[in-house]
Amino acid sequence: MRVEGTGEDGRIALIQSDIWMGFPRAEQVLDRLQSLIEAPRQTRMPGLLVHGASGIGKTMIARNLSRRYAPEYDPVAGITHTPLLLLQAPPAPDERRFYLHVLGAVGAPATSLGIRAQSVASLEVRVIALLRDLGLRMIMIDEVHNLLAGTHREQRRFLNVLRYLSNELEASLVCFGVSEAVDAIRGDVQLARRLDEHHLPNWRDDAEFSDMIQTLIAAMPLEKKSNLKVKSLKQMLALTGGITSRIFALVKDLSIDAIRSGEECITDGAITRWSPVWSRHAPVQRRLEQAGP
Repeated sequence: MRVEGTGEDGRIALIQSDIWMGFPRAEQVLDRLQSLIEAPRQTRMPGLLVHGASGIGKTMIARNLSRRYAPEYDPVAGITHTPLLLLQAPPAPDERRFYLHVLGAVGAPATSLGIRAQSVASLEVRVIALLRDLGLRMIMIDEVHNLLAGTHREQRRFLNVLRYLSNELEASLVCFGVSEAVDAIRGDVQLARRLDEHHLPNWRDDAEFSDMIQTLIAAMPLEKKSNLKVKSLKQMLALTGGITSRIFALVKDLSIDAIRSGEECITDGAITRWSPVWSRHAPVQRRLEQAGP
């Protein structure tokens, strides 16, 4: 894809920026989320638990939906409508920290000493009243597996908070996390019944992976078409372990190298020579040991 009027530095900066690719598996999750946020309000709103390996694309999906339902200010009513709130779970299941995080996310003054000194119950009342005024329809919690850092009792209390907020606001609850968090969510029977599970698997050697790679490479601002052999696609899968973030990093690295070298396309040879970042930065001692005497 040639970018007219864009020099080498500009094209590299474009590659290094965040790139959203509407792959079928991602669009499937987005369709489910959009149906939830548009669903009629009810006391027991349905929700979704999206889980998979770290780097598989959960946060990318969450941020994309968040951009679709960005806050909108109504100048006539003087109100900011916020249909969706995307939050990252605190490092540990801490109710007070979570409520303060919510207040900060919606622009409420949560940093003053008076607010921080309030009881958890007072913060709860404040958060619910504020979110209700904003017209919230969906709460998305990313990195929900952080709750595993707490005790079983702390995990249950935190899950109770999420379920309570969903009930009070009649808002759908959506959680994103690694698969280890599934068992913790299932520990709250009432919440587990309400959250459908959607697993995002690692990419496999199939037509879906091939289509994704070709689409991603075509989105790179290279001046020539990359004609890769099937063997190279298999090698890319092996190098990345089928993790979306690693696949993106690989294609971006190869594209930048292609621009700087003047090749202007990704070649089979470039894939053979490529080594992942985690290998490039191996300790010197380890590299010496591998080199032998």
